[in-house]
This record gives sequence, C-alpha cells and structure tokens, in this order.
Amino acid sequence: MFSYLKRILIGKPLKTLEEGGQALTKFRALALLSSDALSSVAYGTEEILSVLVVLSAAATWYSLPIAAIVLALLFAIVVSYRQIINAYPSGGGAYAVASTNWGTSAGLVAGGSLLVDYMLTVAVSVTSGTEAITSAIPSLINYQVPIAILIVLGIMALNLRGLRESASFLTIPVYFFIIMITGMVAFGFFNIITGRAVYHAATAVGTAVPGMTFVLFMRALSSGSSSLTGVEAISNAVPNFRKPKRRNAAMTLTIMALILGVFFAGITVLAYYGGIVPSAKQTVLSQIGVSVFGHGILYYMLQLSTALILAVAANTGFSAFPMLAYNLAKDKFMPHAYMDRGDRLGYSNGIISLAAGAIVLILIFHGKTSLLIPLYAIGVFVPFTLSQSGMIVHWMRERGRGWLLKSSANFLGAFLSFVLVLCLLFLHFGNVWPYFIVMPVILRMFYKIRQHYNAVADQLRLVEKGKVKLHEYDGSTVIVLVSNVTQVTSGAINYARSIGDYVIAMHVSFDSDPEKEHKTAIEFKAEYPDVRFVDIHSSYRSITNPTIRFCDVIAKRAAERNYTTTVLVPQFVPRRPWQNILHNQTALRLRASLNSRENIIVSTYNYHLK
Repeated sequence: MFSYLKRILIGKPLKTLEEGGQALTKFRALALLSSDALSSVAYGTEEILSVLVVLSAAATWYSLPIAAIVLALLFAIVVSYRQIINAYPSGGGAYAVASTNWGTSAGLVAGGSLLVDYMLTVAVSVTSGTEAITSAIPSLINYQVPIAILIVLGIMALNLRGLRESASFLTIPVYFFIIMITGMVAFGFFNIITGRAVYHAATAVGTAVPGMTFVLFMRALSSGSSSLTGVEAISNAVPNFRKPKRRNAAMTLTIMALILGVFFAGITVLAYYGGIVPSAKQTVLSQIGVSVFGHGILYYMLQLSTALILAVAANTGFSAFPMLAYNLAKDKFMPHAYMDRGDRLGYSNGIISLAAGAIVLILIFHGKTSLLIPLYAIGVFVPFTLSQSGMIVHWMRERGRGWLLKSSANFLGAFLSFVLVLCLLFLHFGNVWPYFIVMPVILRMFYKIRQHYNAVADQLRLVEKGKVKLHEYDGSTVIVLVSNVTQVTSGAINYARSIGDYVIAMHVSFDSDPEKEHKTAIEFKAEYPDVRFVDIHSSYRSITNPTIRFCDVIAKRAAERNYTTTVLVPQFVPRRPWQNILHNQTALRLRASLNSRENIIVSTYNYHLK
C-alpha cells in the first residue's frame, strides 16, 4: 500500500540515464529558482516605507535613494554571482567560494547560514501565502498553522516528483505574477507620463525632513534589503541546468535580476508618486494596484498573482537546499545520506529535511514569522559578504583578464553587504540574536560529523600491502536463539551445524507457564541430543537482556579459545507483507540490541511461509 501511494504521489522511478531529461531550461529555471527573489517585491518597498513613515509621511521620499542603493547592491551581487557560477560550477555557491578563499570555517559559516536561511525562506513564504488566503477567507483564520503545514507538504511532494514537474507547475504562478506586475508598472508610468495620475507625494525629492537621521536611514535600508533574498539560489543549483550549464545559469541569473530590479524600482517610484504609505488594512502593493487598475478585474488578478507567488516562493529553498546539503555531505560535513538520489533523481533526503525544518519553525512561531525577516536577511548577507570578499581573493590570486574591474564589483558588493550585516546586528539585534546561538551549534555539528567520518576512514583504511595483519581463527561458536521446537528451529539448527564447530541452543523461559517451558526443553533434547540446550530464566518477562548477557559470556569464552561467536536469530517471513503486523517483532528487537555488542556476529535465518 505504501509503495502504491508513493507511486501516485511521486511517480514511477526514473533511470539514472534519464537525468539529462530532468535538466532545466532557462524558461523553467527562472520559474523554479526565482520565485523567492521576485516575491520579495511584494513587501520590499513596504519594509522601507514602514520604517520611514514612523518619522513622518514627508520622510518617504528617502525611499528613492534607498532603492537606488539596493539596486546598486543588486548589481554588484549579480556580477559577483555570475563570476561564481563560472568559477565554481559545482553548485556550492557561497559555501564553495568562502571555503576555497577564506578557509573551511568561513565556508561552513556561509553554508550553515544558507541552510538555516532556506528553512526560514520556506517558513516565511508559506506563512505569507497563508495570510493572503486567510485574508480572503476570514473563516480560516484559526487554521493558519495547519494550512501552512499542508502547503509545505504539498511543495515537498511536488519537488520529490523531480525538477521538471515542479518547474512546469511553477511556471503558471511565477509568469502570471511577472505579467501582472509588468502591466501594473508599465500602465502606472504611462499614467504618470500622460498626466492621468495625480501627484500625491508628501514632499518633493531633496526636501530636508526634521528628525531624519543616518541611523533611521540605515534602518530603512537594512529593512529594504530583504528584497535581495533568494538571489543566490541560482548559483547553488548550477548542476541542475541544461548544458551549457554555466552559460544558462548565468543568463537566468541576469534575467531574474533585471526583472527584480525593474519591479522594485517601479513599485518604489509609483508608491512615492502616489503618496502611498503602509496601512494595517491594505498592503502598499495593493494600494498601488488600486491606483493603477481601480477595483476591476485586473486588480483582483494582481492580488491573486501576489498570493500565488508568495505561496510558491518557498520552492526556491527546495531547489537550492538539497544541492548545498549535497556539497556539504561530499566534503563530509553532513551525513552522506544527503548525497543519495531518490526515485525521481532529486536529492530526496535534503528535500524532506528542509520540509521538516520549515514545519518546526511554523509550529514554534505559530505561523507568525514576520519577526523573523531580519534573521532571514542576516542569514543571506553574511554569505553575500563572505562570497564576494572571497571573489576578491580569487581574482588577486588568479589575476586573469580584467581582474581589477571584476574585483571592484566584488568589493562594492562585499562592502555594502558588510554594512548591511552591521546594520542588522546593531539596529535589529532583538530579532537577529538567535543567529549567534544557532550558528555555533551548527558549526560544532559540522565538525563533529567530519571528525566521525575521518575516524571511520582511519580505522577502515588498509595499511601498505605486505603489512596487512589478517586474524586467523581456530573455530566458530554458533548460538541459536530458540523459542519453541518448530520447522524454523529445525532449519536454523541444521544451518548452524553446517557453519559452526560448536552449537548452543539458547531459550529464555518465564514464570507464566513453567509446564510449557519444561516441555520445550524435553522436546528439544529429544530432537537434538548432540546440541547443548541452555535455558535462561527471566523473572521480568524480558528476552533481550538475558540474551545479551548470555551471548557476552559465550563470546568472551570463545575469544579466549580464538573462536568466533555467531548469534543466529531464526524468524519466519509471512507471504504477504501486511501480515507482519499480526506477529510480534522479537527478532527485530534482538538483532538491534545484539548489533551493539563487540565480537558478536549477528545472522538471520529466514523461513518463508507458503
């Protein structure tokens, strides 16, 4: 039944050779990897205005120079990540750049920051989409958390189906949003140029506003920088592109940045020109939509496209997280399970882990993750700073053609990113302090995993040929676990005789039915007089503990004689898998406990029922 449901939800398995068919074209990659970045225009301008309007409506004109700085940072980031795509096409992104140029610790800070940030991306995006749904249907307001969890599980299932299917599904909401925002910005500027739009700005550009300080300006800038989250996702997913991978990934990044820049600049200018300020009842984007489209069908299409893009923005995390986890696992900083491909050739363990982490965040914050946006931002700008400064080191070492110009763009991006990190640290410390607790824990986890893998490799590595010391044994002891005398027992004893020099049958008896236990001993001795039968009494109805104690004693004695010790666990296998639930799983528990014992080999004798 599980396999049947899995086939329905995920689809039939794909052959490894079909991997090329899952590669992304630029059209699909833009839908799959840009939803997070593009969705940020729905709240980026509003984040800036929300800070400025606290002073006065007149201060809202500062949103224009702030937007210009954000666009300059976007330009520097895009130039830098195009370079990263070409120099580090393995998909490591900021992690690969920082590790190579600043060292392992810096790389792990970048990688760990992004892993957490992708979980926050999913949580913030899904809860934003859920709020849009509950705003339209107020009766669902009390079900925000279950709705958000269902959306996460739905996107997870979609990604488990493979890149092509998830990208095909996302083309509709992403390109619908692009069309609606393009129409709104174009029509809004047309109205301004033709004089149809009324100028409602609170004050002219350049007007000195009493009370405006550098600190307030930087607070607004750091809030508006949330519009740049998600830009790095394409550099982490380069291996998923169709050949030529580097060129297609770089082109997709450029197209996404152009769309993002035009949308962000257009929305900011329209908001200033129309004198629009944040409202508790209506978003800035919604107010712009009303001023441009009125309350007609186009306005409601704009709102629908916004709700859809916010809901699916989480998919960017599902595309980038598995690739980043793969690169960390390849370097032995995460479990090797993250390198395994699923039935549909995606890194399923990374997809499932991301969904689990996002659901935990949604449950912890009860679906209200708006306060996490500064934490969300610092998780991006720390890797931005490390990757772009790392590229400066890269160009200073490589000194290729035009390296000074390239490193200048990296310097601009690194400087602005570092300034924003400082702003987030000092101006939003109340929201970003968890970062300084979570990151040391994650770094310790990375190093402990690496330490484990190194220790395992040291123990498993063969020494030089000719110096390998092979242990030779003089014989073997086999302990057969016996519950009663059956066909299973008979087959297990015969098998034990064939592989062992000394066979012991061990039985655990209870106080509940002494006559039955005595009868079992008599039957066994009559059937197998040449096999030693040991009856271990258990007063507490436990099978596992007496078995382990007995096997430890025998193993110790066997080792003194230079014998191996094998514990043979007999079990019967029902014809139908569902019939397993009708039987106790004693053999399973025994094997799990015995596997932890040294100098004991655990083996299973299966008797298949007809």
